[in-house]
Amino acid sequence: MTTDSAVKVAPGAQVLDLIQLRLQRALRERQRYRYVTPRVTVQGEGFLIQSPCCSRHVDPQGGVIDIALLMPMTCGHWSLSSRDHAISAWVPQLQDQPLEVLLEALCVDTERVFWL
Repeated sequence: MTTDSAVKVAPGAQVLDLIQLRLQRALRERQRYRYVTPRVTVQGEGFLIQSPCCSRHVDPQGGVIDIALLMPMTCGHWSLSSRDHAISAWVPQLQDQPLEVLLEALCVDTERVFWL
């Protein structure tokens, strides 16, 4: 296979389990809203991260909202999207990056793109 014909390959179930644990562990070290427990679930080939809305900006009742979506790309890289709650759509933030880079962006979130 040449690099020109790279194909997106979805991780297997055991790999997804390990990645899910890695995400959960990384989220414990995030800098924003550390007092809530986010939920990481498998969403198709990737992962959906949800959390209670403590700021009440998105959900005045403090319900669970979508925070981020991680999807596999080629060569072990991933994409990271944030949720635009006003238009109910995912907005790409980082594309074709190693998982470590995406986790750093998600956990630090200096621009408050994910943890509103």
